[in-house]
Amino acid sequence: MPFFYVKTEGFINSQKLIKMNKIVILRVKKDISHIQELKILKMKGVLITKGFTEIIHIKDENEEFYLNSFSISPQDKMQVEDFIKEYIIANGFADIISVL
Repeated sequence: MPFFYVKTEGFINSQKLIKMNKIVILRVKKDISHIQELKILKMKGVLITKGFTEIIHIKDENEEFYLNSFSISPQDKMQVEDFIKEYIIANGFADIISVL
């Protein structure tokens, strides 16, 4: 059966959806200290090295925030969300990072 890839949505064949990826979007404050920036980079690095995603896209939302987005598999959704929430709490980033 032929199939094709739909970016950030998954693999589809002509009869049914095989896999549907979930998109995670983080709103990250721009005006942060160097140490906070390094800790955020570490969090993103962990997400990539643990194999939850391959790339994190970054774009400007406005003058105050960046939007960081990446796709994850449905079976990793809860683990990724828990990791991000715990990381935000552990590093005091509640006013710096929010999950949209």
